[in-house]
Amino acid sequence: MVVKLDKIFDSAARNSLFKDKFVLQANHTPETIPHRDKEIEQVAAILAPCLKGEKTSNLFIYGNTGTGKTLSVQYVKNELLKRAGTTPFKLKIEYLNCKLKKIADTDYRILAELIKKLGGTVPATGLPTDSVYNKFIDLIDKEKQILILILDEVDQAVKKKSDSFLYNLTRLNAELTNTQICLVGISNDLRFLDDLDPRVKSSLSEEEIVFPPYNALQLQDILRNRAEKAFHKNVIDEGVIEKCAAFAAREHGDARRALDLLRVAGEIAERGGEKKIKLKHIDLANSKIERDKILDLVESDPKQFQLVLSAILSLTEKNEKIFTGEAYRVYQELCRKTGTEVLTQRRVSSIIGEFDMNGLITTKNISRGTYGKTREIKSAIPPEIEGQVKVVLRDALSL
Repeated sequence: MVVKLDKIFDSAARNSLFKDKFVLQANHTPETIPHRDKEIEQVAAILAPCLKGEKTSNLFIYGNTGTGKTLSVQYVKNELLKRAGTTPFKLKIEYLNCKLKKIADTDYRILAELIKKLGGTVPATGLPTDSVYNKFIDLIDKEKQILILILDEVDQAVKKKSDSFLYNLTRLNAELTNTQICLVGISNDLRFLDDLDPRVKSSLSEEEIVFPPYNALQLQDILRNRAEKAFHKNVIDEGVIEKCAAFAAREHGDARRALDLLRVAGEIAERGGEKKIKLKHIDLANSKIERDKILDLVESDPKQFQLVLSAILSLTEKNEKIFTGEAYRVYQELCRKTGTEVLTQRRVSSIIGEFDMNGLITTKNISRGTYGKTREIKSAIPPEIEGQVKVVLRDALSL
C-alpha cells in the first residue's frame, strides 16, 4: 500500500499542470476586474462623499452569483481606504458575509461579529440584544467618523430571521452623536427589496445598482486572463476556454462557475496523469460541480427552506408532478412534526420560486378555471444524487 501511495504522490509532484491554482479560487482578488468599469465607477460615485466626511446614501447591489459584485465593492473599498489616510475625516469600512451560519442566525450574532471587527468584545451568547446594540453604539460613537458597513449576501440574513436588523441599523444614526453609518448591501436576489417591510424600505432610502450577467465572450476574457497565471504554458487544449465560457453563460453568466469548471477540469486531468486539459475534462468537471453545488445548497439552506424541499421530494416520490397546495399541506405536517413555526402559503410560494431559480425544481403556472391559478412542480435534482439530498434533509431536520 505504501508503495502505491508513493507512486501516486510522486506522479502528482511530477505532472503538475498548475502554476498557481489559487488564481482560480473564489477568494482570489485579481488586480483588474474586466468588463466592470461602469459598475465600479457607479459604486465609487455613490460612496465618494464619505471622503469629505459626509454620510453617503445606502447602496444596494444586485446581480446573479458570479457577476463581480463583491470583487467590485472590495476594489472600491480598498481605493477609498487609500485616499482616507490623506483626509482629516476618519473613515472605517467593515465587510461582513451574512451567509455564514455563525453570523446570520440572529441580530445578536451579526452585532457581535461587527463589534469584534471594530476591535471590541462581546460574549457569544448571554446578553440581552438591547445591551449588545448599546455596546455597538458606545464602541463606534467615541470619535467623529463615517462607518460604511458592507453586508454581503444580506438577503440570506433576512430570509433566516427577519428584516428587523436592517431597520435597526438604519435607525441607529438618530442615536449617534459623532458617527454616521451607511450600508452597502449585496444580494443575489433581484427581488430582495420587494419583500421588505415598508418601514424598512422607507428608512433605507437606498440607491441601487444591478450587475448584469457576463456574456460568453466576456467570460472567455476572464478565463484567459486567469488561466495565463494559473497554468503552465500549452496545457489547455483548443476549445476548452470557449466550452467553459459557454457552460457558465448558460448559468446566468456566472464567472465563478466558469473558473470553478476550469480548476476542477485541471484537477481531473492532473489526477488522470494527462498532460493537457481536454474538452472531456470540462464535461466531467461540470457533472461533479453540479452534484456538489446541489448538496452544498441543500445543506446550507435555512430550516424553513429544508422543510419545504423535504415536502416536495416526499410528494414527487409518488408523482412526477405535484401542485403548490399539496406541497404546502405536507410542509405544514412536517412543521408540526419538527415543532417549527408554520409560514404563510405566500411565503412558502416565494421559497418554491427560489428553488426554481436555483435549479432544484422546475415550475409551470397552471390555470384551474374558476378555481384560480396554481403552480405545477417537478423535481430537477438528478436521480443519482436525490438519495444523498434526502439524507442531508433527514439529518438536518432530525426526521
